[in-house]
Amino acid sequence: MAKLDFKNVQTMIGAGAVVNGPITLKGGIIIYGKVYGDIHTDGPLRITVSGKVFGNIQASDAHIGGNVKGDITVTNKIVLGSKSEITGDLIYSSLIIEDGAQFQGSCSVIGNKESAIDPTKKEDLKPRFTMASTSSDPNA
Repeated sequence: MAKLDFKNVQTMIGAGAVVNGPITLKGGIIIYGKVYGDIHTDGPLRITVSGKVFGNIQASDAHIGGNVKGDITVTNKIVLGSKSEITGDLIYSSLIIEDGAQFQGSCSVIGNKESAIDPTKKEDLKPRFTMASTSSDPNA
């Protein structure tokens, strides 16, 4: 399983929680429940196997173990876990897809710092991804 640094996670959406509306924060977030709205963070984002997001996501890094219906933009690395289901476009610097992940959408790579600040600049975007082995973490 690909590991991301989640030491700076200050926010958790619990398994029974349902959030309606956008979420904006500076630090990291882990989602076990449901979010209906966009998520914007300067830190890392993790969606566990039980987590569901219906909205666009912007984060520094992301590990998706659950379901996302929306576009995802990360300035660094994104990992699609073995039980993830994503419907939407991905913009990233590095992509890891674990065996079993389901993804429907397009992929674009952030080519340089200027593109990372403005992901609508697609001239430097090139497809690039890595396949990973199946995760042993049930919450990945």
